[in-house]
Amino acid sequence: MSRTIVVGAAQLGPIARADSREVVVSRMIALLEKAARRGCDLVVYPELALTTFFPRWFMEDQAEVDAFFETEMPGPVTAPLFAKVKQLGVAISFGYAEKTVIDGRVRRFNTSIIVDKTGSILHRYHKVHLPGHTDNEPWRAFQHLEKRYFEPGDTFFTPADCLGGKLGMAICNDRRWPETYREHALRGTEMVLIGYNTPYHYPLAPEHDHLQCFHNHLAMQAGVGGGRRQGRQRGELRADRPELHHRPDRRDRRHGLDAWRRVGHPRL
Repeated sequence: MSRTIVVGAAQLGPIARADSREVVVSRMIALLEKAARRGCDLVVYPELALTTFFPRWFMEDQAEVDAFFETEMPGPVTAPLFAKVKQLGVAISFGYAEKTVIDGRVRRFNTSIIVDKTGSILHRYHKVHLPGHTDNEPWRAFQHLEKRYFEPGDTFFTPADCLGGKLGMAICNDRRWPETYREHALRGTEMVLIGYNTPYHYPLAPEHDHLQCFHNHLAMQAGVGGGRRQGRQRGELRADRPELHHRPDRRDRRHGLDAWRRVGHPRL
């Protein structure tokens, strides 16, 4: 059955290490209000949307690391975002660092959720394909310590019933692996929501820089709603666009929202 869903890709711009969650949530709410004015049904925010991309720093003190994690969702700081979702009737998806207890064991995941139009969490996904390294490598221009701070998710790629269709999730590096789309397709997913943080420049292999956007372009052909950050953070320049539908001047896109329509069934 043919349906039209208006999806907004919300670019948060750089988030400094010192930026508070309150500041970030206020920016998320501003983009959500803009999306509602533009008639969006769904807004997709980036990976680890509530804080800086902290795997760029090596930290030995677990308490320091845990300061970037959420132990409840929604919590006191994020509650206004959920309230705004309910008020505006616009569904959202965003990523965050989750610290939880499962079977008596503390676990830490790179997590993404879908929040429906009523402000209720509909679906949760833990990132499976963690990139980067585990130990400090001080010779790098910046670290990529996802394998140190998170454990891989152990759940399947599955969809949830939302907005009259079946929406699934993946996070950043997941989009580079064919099984992500194969599993989603086999389980009936019609659109995959992907938040990510991918540098435009990779110092260890600069000859690969052109592949950063190329991977995004490939992913967007598979029925994907993608949201990411924009601008400079921890000395890195992040790729300018999460999708192919618009490509405005990078100088004007540090903190904005693009909207596009997905009609009918994406081709997974």
